[in-house]
Formats: sequence, structure tokens, C-alpha cells
Amino acid sequence: MFDFEFYSPWFFLLFLVFIPLLFKDLSQKKRKGIKVPTTKKMNGSSGILPVLFLLKLSKYIILSALIIAMARPRTFSVSQDRDETKGIDIMLAVDVSLSMLSKDFEPDRYEVLKNIAVDFINKRPNDRFGLVKYKMEAFLKVPLTFDHDAVKEEIVNMNQREMVDGTSVGDGLAVAVNHLMKSKAKSKVVILMTDGVNSPVGNLFPPEIAAVLAKDNHIKVYCIGIGTNGYALMPVTYDEFGYIYDEREVSIDENMLREIAATTDGKYYRADSESKLQEIYAEINKLEKTDINVSRMYNYDEYFRLFLWIALGMLVFDAILRWVLYKFLS
Repeated sequence: MFDFEFYSPWFFLLFLVFIPLLFKDLSQKKRKGIKVPTTKKMNGSSGILPVLFLLKLSKYIILSALIIAMARPRTFSVSQDRDETKGIDIMLAVDVSLSMLSKDFEPDRYEVLKNIAVDFINKRPNDRFGLVKYKMEAFLKVPLTFDHDAVKEEIVNMNQREMVDGTSVGDGLAVAVNHLMKSKAKSKVVILMTDGVNSPVGNLFPPEIAAVLAKDNHIKVYCIGIGTNGYALMPVTYDEFGYIYDEREVSIDENMLREIAATTDGKYYRADSESKLQEIYAEINKLEKTDINVSRMYNYDEYFRLFLWIALGMLVFDAILRWVLYKFLS
């Protein structure tokens, strides 16, 4: 995206010079006749009038081009230069199992989560974000990036029908940690979100091993258990008409999440409502402060030379016209 500006717009005040020039030229038009030398070549004097008009017009074009050139028209683009060693790198590890569509949040857990997560990203413009989604397997969806729009778009568009259903918390955490290990940021954080219990089979990384891996790489893990206390309408399967819901007891392995948080010097939170989840993200936002100066780099393309060339071209044209007129009248 490019923007346009005049670096010295006050030079446009020089256009006020046109006022007396225009007044002089218009007053001359009211005079009767044109005083020119009487020669034999004046038999075609009617052809001189367009030349005289061009001579008057050329001076306005020359002056206008010079004034615009002095005002320095230019386009510019802005890029931000961030010191990646001073910011915070944050990986969001999101449970996308079918139970995230449970109706104990309005309209469901996942819709609430993604709205609050997007708002959280918006409040941290100077941090890099990445996204891992997990069910029975875990995948990196967006690597660490300053392109927050890409992360937010992926959060909004994640599909619960992808992958085999399940909750492999250890794998989700391990994938997030793996992509933070080489980061040079002053602080590295995983926000791990789940609404269930770690699946007993199919895990490549048990949660406790993934937590130790995070600790060894100085990565702090904030764990969020999502779901009300008691029962909730949960999707148990789906057919051609949509999801089929049944009321089930809400089960979250809070002891596991507390252990992960304690191992990594993080913190465990229980989000049993939308407002509570908002409070949790607000607290994490306060706990992980980013003190970083972002320098802006401006890239300019100057166009004053174009108008100088126009002025020079018109000067040459004006000189040629005057030479032709002189030859004609002499």
C-alpha cells in the first residue's frame, strides 16, 4: 500500500504570482490590435496569434511545473522494523475436538474462544503469534509471524471435522514447544486450551513429557480449561443434517493442566463462562508485558524530477517559438 504526499506544500503559495500575470494578460486582450513591425511578411499576421497564445500559455506551464517540483510530490510506503529478541513469541495451542461445539457457552465454546483469542491478538501488535490445532493429532497451522491477520483468519476458519476426533493435549503442547525452541525472543509463551481429558491412547508425547520439554527451553505455559461445571449439550456425532447433540457431563483433567502450568512456571485457569474467559485473557495480557520500541521505515519515491523535465521541455519549446516568431517578424 502506497500513500502520496507533498513534502513542501507551502510552495503552492507561489501560485499567487499567477494573479498579477493573469490580470496583465487579460488586460492586454482588451487592447485594440497588436503592435507588430510592418514588413512584407506580415501579410500572414493572422498566423501569429496562435504562436503568441502558446507563448503566454508556456510561461504558466513552466511556472506550474517548477512550483510543483519544489513542493516535492512523492509516494511512500511504511514498514515496521521490530527487534525479535525483545518481543514475546506466543503460540496458541487450540483443542478443536467436537466437544468444543458444546452449548454451555453461547453459541458454543469455540465461537466464544475464537472471538476472545482474536481480540487478544489485536491487543498485542508487537508480538509474534503462531497457531497449533490438535485433536487426536496436532498440526502447526501458522508458524510464528507478525502477520496477525493470517493467524486470526486461521482461527476463525478452523474446521472441527478435520482429523480424527480425540484430545491429545501432550501432542498439541509438544508441537507448540517445538516451534518455539529456536526463538530468540526474551519471553516464549504457550497458551494451551482444552475442554476435555487427555486421550489415553494415540499420544506421541505424554503431557508431562511435553511440559518438561517446555521447561527445558524456558517456555512458559498458560493452561485454560474451557467448560462449565456440571452438564452441557455436546455434539456426539454428525450426519447429513448436521451435528447430533446429547447432554453429557463436563470433564476436564484439571490436575494435568495444573501440573503442566506448575512445571513451566505458568498458570492454570478454569473458564466456566464467556466473561471468565475474557478475564483470563486480560490477565495473561497483563502478565506478559511487551516493552519494545518499533521503528518505522519509510520508503520514498520522488517525482519532482518529472516536473523539472516538463519545465525544461517547455523552456526549449518556448525558445523555439520565440526564434520562429523572431525570424518571421525580421
